Amino acid sequence: MSRRLDYKAAAPEGVRGLYAPHSYVTASVPRPLLDLVWLRVSQINGCAYCIDLHSREAAEHGAPQRKIHNVAGWWESPLFDDRERAAFAYAEAVTRLTDQRVADAAYDTAAAQFDAKALVDLTIAIALMNAMNRMAISFRQGPPA
Repeated sequence: MSRRLDYKAAAPEGVRGLYAPHSYVTASVPRPLLDLVWLRVSQINGCAYCIDLHSREAAEHGAPQRKIHNVAGWWESPLFDDRERAAFAYAEAVTRLTDQRVADAAYDTAAAQFDAKALVDLTIAIALMNAMNRMAISFRQGPPA
């Protein structure tokens, strides 16, 4: 697969603006939960660059390899706690807006696990990763060889 133009070089100010919430989110959502949620969003979107990146970052931030490998089937894995399950279900609902609106069940489960600020921060993190996935996919930014 050939890479298309370097979008970061073509519009650096726009990309910096798009990525601006990154530092806020990484300071607000605990690691490795953030990495695992970003990994799940990237899996749904099929973003190879981000799947590679967030798998590595999850490991760097202390997620066990078994958890990282089980993110794709989190709902069947006993490795995740209720908070992680709520985050994954909510991330899937927010990411798959074409399939449905964010279902009340997904929202209510997440709201029971995260306080108001944490739920807003999680939503920002999910929205940001969806935007980053779309940039990497659109310009075919694959993982490094």
